Amino acid sequence: MMEMMWQDLVFLAGSILSIVFLAPTIKDASARVPLGSSVPSMTIGGIYAFTYGTMGMTFSAAGSIGVAVMWSLIACYRAPGEQGMANVLRFATDLGRQTRDIVQIALPTTDGGHEQSQTEHQSSYHQSAD
Repeated sequence: MMEMMWQDLVFLAGSILSIVFLAPTIKDASARVPLGSSVPSMTIGGIYAFTYGTMGMTFSAAGSIGVAVMWSLIACYRAPGEQGMANVLRFATDLGRQTRDIVQIALPTTDGGHEQSQTEHQSSYHQSAD
């Protein structure tokens, strides 16, 4: 029989407290939590649950799943805008667009044999427009 680690119970207690503290947000229909907070927290809860599970910390894994579910509910029903899973998809799409924009700005572009970064291109455009 496998012996339970005391740390498993400590992590479970922390997860239970998180769930208790998140419950009022779910109950409050007027609460608005940005997706930039709820989706990463939901993802981290899922990663923690998986990690605890691979370490044999069953109670910690269950607690982290509970936290991930709470953050999922907050992302779906307490984010600004429409309700439902579309919020999470909207966040992922927006994050992908922002990442693409950052990569395009960071990578130099070739313009007629003269390399010019997107930022330099934008600043020279603004100067010529003045």
